[in-house]
Amino acid sequence: MMIYEERDYRIKAGKLAEFVKIYGEHGLPLQKEHLGSFIAYFTTEIGELNHVVALWAYDSLDQRAAKRKAMLADPRWQDYLKRVDGLIDIQDTRILTPVSYSPLQ
Repeated sequence: MMIYEERDYRIKAGKLAEFVKIYGEHGLPLQKEHLGSFIAYFTTEIGELNHVVALWAYDSLDQRAAKRKAMLADPRWQDYLKRVDGLIDIQDTRILTPVSYSPLQ
């Protein structure tokens, strides 16, 4: 059974478009290369604004840890982090496990 990682970032007011652009050009390609199973990426329209939410799938917590460790060691990822420095206000991460009848298994 797959596990899903939900990453919710609150971006500083007025910086959402800049963050999404930088992520799409520099962060996402590297994450796809290192992490693999990209599920979705969202921005908020109603409710608490200035959020982006990413969903990634993994076979296990061990696989997630190994893939993220390799990505963090990539100098290109460190360059990306410098590009978004000062744009993120708060980050929340959750690991989600689908129930038996979930369409995402």
